[in-house]
Amino acid sequence: MTQPRILVGVTGGVAAYKAAELVRALQQGGADVRVVMTRAAQEFVQPLTFSSITGHKVVTTMWGEGVEPASGLDDEGSIEHISVAQWPEVVVIAPATAHFLARLAHGLADDFLSTMLLATTAPVVVAPAMNVNMWNHPATQANLRTLRERGVSIVEPDSGYLACGMTGSGRLADIESIATATFKALTASSPDQDLLGETVLITAGGTREAIDPVRFIGNRSSGKMGYAIAEAARQRGATVILISAPTALTPPTACEYVSVISAAEMRAAVLQHLPQATVVIGAAAVADFRASSVPAEKIRRESRLVLSLEPTEDILRAVAAARRPGTLIVAFAAETTADVPRAREKMIAKQADAILLNDISGIATGFDSDQNAGTFITADTALDLPAMPKREMADRILDQLLTLRARHLVR
Repeated sequence: MTQPRILVGVTGGVAAYKAAELVRALQQGGADVRVVMTRAAQEFVQPLTFSSITGHKVVTTMWGEGVEPASGLDDEGSIEHISVAQWPEVVVIAPATAHFLARLAHGLADDFLSTMLLATTAPVVVAPAMNVNMWNHPATQANLRTLRERGVSIVEPDSGYLACGMTGSGRLADIESIATATFKALTASSPDQDLLGETVLITAGGTREAIDPVRFIGNRSSGKMGYAIAEAARQRGATVILISAPTALTPPTACEYVSVISAAEMRAAVLQHLPQATVVIGAAAVADFRASSVPAEKIRRESRLVLSLEPTEDILRAVAAARRPGTLIVAFAAETTADVPRAREKMIAKQADAILLNDISGIATGFDSDQNAGTFITADTALDLPAMPKREMADRILDQLLTLRARHLVR
């Protein structure tokens, strides 16, 4: 079993030294822990403390420590606050100062930790610590209400003698309570492992077909839907193979990732990995045509250009012909009209088990949108999926996949 991934954010309060105890408690619970510190937190405890305990670099700045000029990129060249945001399965902020609670409630992003929190989709646990009057102040309580409404878990501070010499609420909750709340959030966020045993091969992105060594024929696919399905399938226990045409996206963690460019390259990669797959989901926007011939040198802009195009091979038809018994195929059809009968005809022609019909004519659900809408079509059903975030759509598609699998087992 893989270790749960927990990110601890440390802000600038006297209780910052207790975060080291929290890291140890989370590690003893089996977690892989990493730490992000604010500038003020470093006035109370040094990053070396946490790097020594965790064995990981402690992130303290947006711009990359010791990097000249400052880049904001990690060691792999990715934007660090985005790559770090995608790593944890849960984030816990302990201690969380009144100032940081205000920034979080208002969506400010002026340092690494606050920016990362806007970019992560992981559940967030907050353990406040501050002076009793600061804790009771209407502004702080209003910020806490805002955070609770957004689903942030609050570990209420204890009452007692405070570092400022006053007595009352505001002392950081005991470490065991914070660790328990963190693991509870982790468990609540973990979906059922209902795809354990499945190997899901997913194609994503838009292929590019060369016209000459410089130019290509392409399409507007962002790859977001295919990547969302890969992430959802991985979280639900599947082994995931993601074969992707060029995109601007970071591949999901713990997936086998294969980068391709053209339709021919994607076809070869899919057929190479097909023997491992129990499910194939063709979410890529594969070019239907390519240039009949590609010159070795750049075409000069001297006169009118006429391109001769030839059809590319249908990848899913090749998959259907070569798949093992029991391997399910889900196709995608991006159309400017929601024509269910036509989509079903396409599904039958490809010998797929289902097809997702996407109406790409809408502004909110068209190309490069973070939302999608469509109809999940089988031989005898058509389920409308209204506009929703693509990550949510991914789970809806996988739910239907499980229904297909159950029907297939009954046959």
